[in-house]
Formats: sequence, structure tokens, C-alpha cells
Amino acid sequence: MFKVSFIGLGKLGLPCAEAMATKYDVAGYDIYPRESASVDICTTMKEAVANRDIIFVAVQTPHDPKYDGSTPTSHLNNLDFDYTTVKEVLEELNNYTTGNQLVVLISTVLPGTTRREFIPLVHNYRFIYNPYLIAMGSVAWDMVNPEMVMIGTESGNYTDDATKLIDFYKPIMENNPRYVVGTWDEAESIKIFYNTFISAKLGLVNMIQDVAMKNGNINVDVVTEALAHSDKRIVSPKYMTAGMGDGGPCHPRDNIALRYMAQELDLGYDLFDAIMRAREVQAENIAKFLADLYHKYNMPVVICGKAYKPGVEYTTGSYSTLIGHYLNEMSIEYYYADPLVETEFNSVNGIQCVAFLAHNHNITYGYTGSRQEDQLYVKLLSNSVVVDPWRNFETDRDDINVIYYGNTRGQ
Repeated sequence: MFKVSFIGLGKLGLPCAEAMATKYDVAGYDIYPRESASVDICTTMKEAVANRDIIFVAVQTPHDPKYDGSTPTSHLNNLDFDYTTVKEVLEELNNYTTGNQLVVLISTVLPGTTRREFIPLVHNYRFIYNPYLIAMGSVAWDMVNPEMVMIGTESGNYTDDATKLIDFYKPIMENNPRYVVGTWDEAESIKIFYNTFISAKLGLVNMIQDVAMKNGNINVDVVTEALAHSDKRIVSPKYMTAGMGDGGPCHPRDNIALRYMAQELDLGYDLFDAIMRAREVQAENIAKFLADLYHKYNMPVVICGKAYKPGVEYTTGSYSTLIGHYLNEMSIEYYYADPLVETEFNSVNGIQCVAFLAHNHNITYGYTGSRQEDQLYVKLLSNSVVVDPWRNFETDRDDINVIYYGNTRGQ
């Protein structure tokens, strides 16, 4: 029976700690007050780590807020993550730990950071780097159904600590994930390139969407579905639905950090600059399309979904606000409607508008098995226009016009 400590009980850390608490005795600490029915919340780090076998560290490695991707970033200087908080925690842990305790860092960092920045601070405990593949809105499910578990050790070998960590995870997991053990640097690389592969895939499928809109006679889903099931050379069908660009607190900033790494390592090229630039231009293309409808129908635009994904209240890295940035540049009257995010918009009596469906629960969370009917966040009056970038919105109303963005067959 492992006794576990969890340092950092934020919006990602607490659900992970609570998943561990289904099998183990878990204590936790955060600089902000937290509440939990299953995790013993401690008031000091010293109290939280006392007599614990494994200490997980899940504190942030943030970027400057202007780099979150909710507004254009490709013109900004390249920048690494901020490791200040991680370093402070790793240093402080030396005061309360013993050589018998294992500290596991799960925060996202660039390749080489652990060896260069963190290990010199480790004096009184053992260390493993073990980043997670979790996403806002589905953290609890992601935690126990990972595609893989990445474990980084100094040599890349299956050390006793690596084996101990694998034994720790097995009772928690609901699937049967593969365990990948590599050096600290390899584990760092797997995590950040995993995230940025997703950005690249979305950039490519949304490019096909742009081609459909400009060329005509193309339903982007016919093209992407054919590619998604080409699993001999293309990796998987995940993230192969064109629609909104990559967003959230992790993926855009990971691309920005890799721009910084490419510069620091003098690779001589920067794929990630192109990915981020494509992300922005694709958002601008959507904004231009909405602007054309605004002028054509003389109706305001309502973006249904301000958060970066449905079911969460966070707007960090939101592709919706990036689209809004371009609408604002074009002086288009637009509003946000989102049940979980405070907005100035209220349509109790209904509104005649161009409604853009930024959110789609089934596409975002379909991999978890969670299903919901498509939702409009506004009450639409007759002669409104619905723009669906996911191309699956259905209605029995014949007094509104539905446009499937990315499907130009017959146009």
C-alpha cells in the first residue's frame, strides 16, 4: 500500500490526486485552499510529504499570458517555459524528505531541462520525470486511460524506481497502457512532441478545410475521413476532423516553446513557427467568412463557445477568442455565448444572428465515450444563420439557414 503525496492541487493536479486516492492513501498540498473528499489536504508542504513513499509534483510551468494562443503569437519572440515554481518546490523538498522517498515531476518542460535545471537542485531524495497525457474537461478519465505512461530516468534504464512507479500505476489504470521508459530527455521529448504532433495534424486538416472553402466542390470530411483511416502510413484517426484549431493552456504554448528550442539549438529551421502561423491564418479565414455573412445579412455574429472547449470555464488559449480578435480588427459586431463563461451577451428573448458553433462535445470528448446532443448557446429567431465548422448540426427548423463550413459541394 503506497502512501502518496501530491504537491500542486490545481485544475489538473487535484483530479489526478483523487484518481490515485481510489487505491492509495493520498495527502496533498497547494498554496491555495483546496477541498477534497478523498485527498487529505495539508496546510504545509512539510506535513504533506512526511512519511510518504512517492511525492508527485504537479505545479505549473507557465508562459507569459500573451503567449497563450487566444490572440496572435507568431510575431512574438520565442520563449521557453517559466520553471521558477518547479525549481522552488524541488529545492524546498530537500528540507522535508529523506533518501528513501521518490519525487516524481509531471509538469511539461523542454528536452534537456531536467538534466540542466532540476537535477542540480535534488539533494535529499530520488527523482523521476513522468509527464501526463491529460486534458481539461476529461482529466479524471485521461488519468486512468492513458495511451502510454512515460517514465524518465537518468540512464533510460528500468531502474528500481521506474519499476516501483509502474507497479504503483497498474492498479489505478482502467485500460492497459504501454509503459515507455527512457532518459529524462527522451521522456521530455515524447510529451512535448506528442502535444505538437496534435497541433500539426489539426493544422493540416484545417488547411484542407481552407482548400474546400476556396476551391469549391469539396466536403472536407470526405477527404479527412479517407486520410484518417489510412493507418499504414498516417498514425491514427484522432484529431482528423477539420474545424477549430488547436487550443487550451498546453498545446499552443508547447509549439511556442519548441520554436524557442529550435532557435537555441540552432537547428536551422523552425517547423513550429509555420504551425503557429497556419493556426492564426486559419482562424482569420473563419473570421473573414463570418464577416462576409455579417455584411450579407446585416446580422451580428454570435460565437457559441468562448471557453477553449465545451464543458470547461477556461478561455486560456481559446481559438474562439482568436477568431474574435480578427473580427474585432474588421470592426464586425460580434458576441460570445457560453454557459460556463461570463459574457456580456444575453438572448433570453432570442436574437437574429449569424451563430458560429465553436463547441462540439462529441468531437471533443468522443474518445471517452461521453455523448451529448449538439447545443446552441443562443435562442435563434427566424432567418438566422448557423455556421457549423464540424458539419454535423441538425435541426428540424426550416426558418434558419445552416452552413457547413468546409463542405462546398455543389457551390
